[in-house]
Amino acid sequence: MKNSDGVDKVVAQWNSEKPHLETLPMALLGRMMRLSKHVEAEIAVYHKSVGLTMGEFDVLATLRRSGGDFCLTPSALLASMMLTSGAMTNRLDRLTSKGLISRQHSTEDRRSVSVALTKAGVELIDVAIEKHVNVQQGLLASLSDEEQKRMNGLFKQWLQQFEA
Repeated sequence: MKNSDGVDKVVAQWNSEKPHLETLPMALLGRMMRLSKHVEAEIAVYHKSVGLTMGEFDVLATLRRSGGDFCLTPSALLASMMLTSGAMTNRLDRLTSKGLISRQHSTEDRRSVSVALTKAGVELIDVAIEKHVNVQQGLLASLSDEEQKRMNGLFKQWLQQFEA
């Protein structure tokens, strides 16, 4: 078959062994999972080139897009990133040691802490996000603008099944 891939081989094998199975969902999800691995790997290579893990990049980007003084509480970061508190603490510790964020205790309540980008953190994420978007654009280069818009709409519709 022209333009066949590894997923086609798996589907053909199941069609041979269990012809009654509806394998379109298997093909679609299999391709999506394979694409996800390729996309994550490409983006991780870029993040590593600027000295960040994907998780660290996410924290910096979340703080940067929050606007204002680029400062959030750890619980607000957790809510926007859907992490466990332990994973967040580890990321914050690493970013603090790199001088990219600071933790600030409230003057009213010493138990209350805010996390803010440092000057170095703002400078890094401002450059990194531009290149990050360029990497994403490159990953989608084989699709036309119209195909990207159509796919985005379909993914949005599908995601609502889980996040509505």
